[in-house]
Amino acid sequence: MDYINNLFSLSGKRAIVTGSKRGLGRTMARALHFSGAEVLAVDKLDILDEPYESYKCNIENKKDIEKLIEYCNKKYDTIDILINNAGVGFAHNILEYPLEDWDKTYKVNLLAPFLLTQGLAPLMIKNGKGSIINITSLNAEVAFPNNPAYPATKGGLKMLSKAFAYELAKHNIRVNNIGPGYFKTEFHKQDGRIEKLNWEDSVILKERSKKTLLGRWGEPEDIAGLAVFLCSDSSSYITGQDIYVDGGWLTKGL
Repeated sequence: MDYINNLFSLSGKRAIVTGSKRGLGRTMARALHFSGAEVLAVDKLDILDEPYESYKCNIENKKDIEKLIEYCNKKYDTIDILINNAGVGFAHNILEYPLEDWDKTYKVNLLAPFLLTQGLAPLMIKNGKGSIINITSLNAEVAFPNNPAYPATKGGLKMLSKAFAYELAKHNIRVNNIGPGYFKTEFHKQDGRIEKLNWEDSVILKERSKKTLLGRWGEPEDIAGLAVFLCSDSSSYITGQDIYVDGGWLTKGL
């Protein structure tokens, strides 16, 4: 009965979540905290008024990542959970796509998860187990127009997760992907480049809702339970998997 009562408990586990100032990252960090985990919330922006510790880090910058890894190694003997959630995406005509935005997308979406996993996995190895979740995207499977860097990096992250799952399995470390569809977050409102969020546009909201089986966009809370499950011991036989939280977008045909 104790097993059933503690089926999704994260009590005693330490977790690091990137991109946790807002949106999906904030929701997952809070869900892990309220499930019993000790959370370190990482973001390039200040995180205030949350019931867990935060660390300011711009993961676009390799030196900032190195400092974060050094901080974690000094602070913790071991860690249990890493969620690579932070991501960026910038829309431009593909034939005029700026190299600057390509580089930034690559550094945040693909290089940072590689460096963080490489740098923090030893703390999981010392623990004898761990769970790593990489937040990919619907775009790891299907292409959308005017943003070549985003599906390229999310598709790369999908396969990077499988490579790490293969290599780290011998240490009882699991690596899985969560691929969100369209969610009502501020993801598309980055660096002040747009004034209106996609889901605030009634035409876009309606068109993309129709792409799903459930007929709606996701709410941040729709991802919380899956994140807790994949971090918990209840998912101890799941690794190298892609789980899409997309309202049925990938399944829908006609």
